[in-house]
Amino acid sequence: MFSQLIKFIRVLSSDVSPLQISAGISLAMVMGLTPLLSLHNVLVVFLLLVLRVNIASFLLAWVFFSGLAYLFDPQFNQLGEYLLSRADLIPLWTDLYNQPIARLFNFNNTLLLGSLVVALLAFIPLLVIGNFLIVRYRQYIVEKFKKSRLFKFLSTSKWFGRAVSLAE
Repeated sequence: MFSQLIKFIRVLSSDVSPLQISAGISLAMVMGLTPLLSLHNVLVVFLLLVLRVNIASFLLAWVFFSGLAYLFDPQFNQLGEYLLSRADLIPLWTDLYNQPIARLFNFNNTLLLGSLVVALLAFIPLLVIGNFLIVRYRQYIVEKFKKSRLFKFLSTSKWFGRAVSLAE
């Protein structure tokens, strides 16, 4: 975990596009908040491999959002139950259930439906906010840190170099 954190900090400070990093975090949110063994997660992994997404940010964010999901599972379950029991949506669920491919997505699982709805609604805002924060982080924090005495001390310190090399 320490090595992943060091890799993530390096990625934040590197020349990797902020959009690639925030896309990795957003895809990890979808995969982390929803149950792992779901068909839509195959699509997430496919997008992860096809698009230019940062894997280190994906892995670290996936661990974070998986832990966060356990805290919000009761609310996701309630949302899924609410959506599945709404009278005006019952014809939609019936039509989807009668489609063989749609049935494979297991949308009738209350936890999966509730968490997927929340993850899809939060995807674009997280992507935009993450991109904005990474750009600001690089502009203000990284530049000030590189000018600080602490950075100069750490960059010349043999101990810090060994600790970073051990974490890799």
